[in-house]
Amino acid sequence: MTTVLDRDDAPVAEAPRTFIPTRRSDDDVPLPRTSLGVLPLENRFLTWGARVAALGLAWVIVDRLLPVHGLGWFVVIALLCNVVLLGVGTLTIDSPIAMTDRVVQWVVSTAATVVFLALLTVLFFIFKRGWAALHYWNFVTQTMHQTLPDAPYNQGGVLNSIVGTLIEIGIAVAITLPLGVATAVYMNEVGGGFARMIRTVVEAMTALPSIVAGLFIYSFWIILLHEPRSGFAGALAISVMMLPIIARASDVVLRVVPGSLREASLGLGASRWRTIWHVVLPTARPGLATALILAVARGIGETSPVLIASGYATFMVTHPFHGVMSSLPLSVYNSVIAPEPQAVTRGYATAAVLMILVLTLFVIARLLAREPSPKPSLWRRIRRSFSPVRRPAAATSALPSIMTEESE
Repeated sequence: MTTVLDRDDAPVAEAPRTFIPTRRSDDDVPLPRTSLGVLPLENRFLTWGARVAALGLAWVIVDRLLPVHGLGWFVVIALLCNVVLLGVGTLTIDSPIAMTDRVVQWVVSTAATVVFLALLTVLFFIFKRGWAALHYWNFVTQTMHQTLPDAPYNQGGVLNSIVGTLIEIGIAVAITLPLGVATAVYMNEVGGGFARMIRTVVEAMTALPSIVAGLFIYSFWIILLHEPRSGFAGALAISVMMLPIIARASDVVLRVVPGSLREASLGLGASRWRTIWHVVLPTARPGLATALILAVARGIGETSPVLIASGYATFMVTHPFHGVMSSLPLSVYNSVIAPEPQAVTRGYATAAVLMILVLTLFVIARLLAREPSPKPSLWRRIRRSFSPVRRPAAATSALPSIMTEESE
């Protein structure tokens, strides 16, 4: 800070000047952080060395020091030893920031691995317990109408439950998808006090117990309106469970649509509803498909609502308004509680079929909602390679005159 003199020769403090740092030279570049991207050789050696040392240290602690033994304790102690050794080793060869990055990366990777292994364990357990009945083709082509619970596995099946599940979930999707997306559009695009109240109700209904949804449809549709128990009543109960999930997830998806797209559409003269239909919803299509998948995964596995509203039958029912209609969750429940071992095995096989059905619906929804690729498909490239080359009409019509001029 420097001083200057005013007109009366009194010293006046001058404001501090802004300091501009000098420009770095080409050689003065920051060193890359070793904890990001591809790790160097010493960090990779440290990672695997920490893993091997953690296994040995965990064996010593569990087998020699702790009074408890077991595989679970060994895994937990090995994970804790691994993260401690990895953090200490990284701190000795790198900065504390790099140590934090490595430890957080290890925690996140371990959490993802645990979730993946848990999913694989569930799949392996279900398919292993139900493989004795699942590998027979009649399990998905026949019903249990004339088959006893202790019959051999090459007799009977769950075709009626598969058809009933598809009918009920189809009706539920036809009801909840337009209602849920319309609710999300109202909460996001219209707004206001009533929209805030609707958002609160939707968030509260997300945690609604499934048995309450079944009792509501049973009281309203069966007792009040005197309608019989049917597949449509079960679809209504499933719709009550799916609607808040679609509305809530769609609301979150529509919020992340850039506002510049809306402004551009409105600036070009489009109305608000035309902007929503042609700009907002197509942009959010992959997210809306994810919302539908989450809702279908929740509704297709519900047992208590369809047990109250729809009922269970061992024969084929295709009309949703007449007669009770079975579903895969009800077949699993009725088979597992049976005392016969064959019925329990069929229950696990039915659960495997339910998981395959959910995975199939997930793949179909993702294929329908994915963005169109600008590259031509493989089949189109193959057809183009075998098709003859066609010249433009203008160029083809000009060829005779050009040939005539050349000949002259």
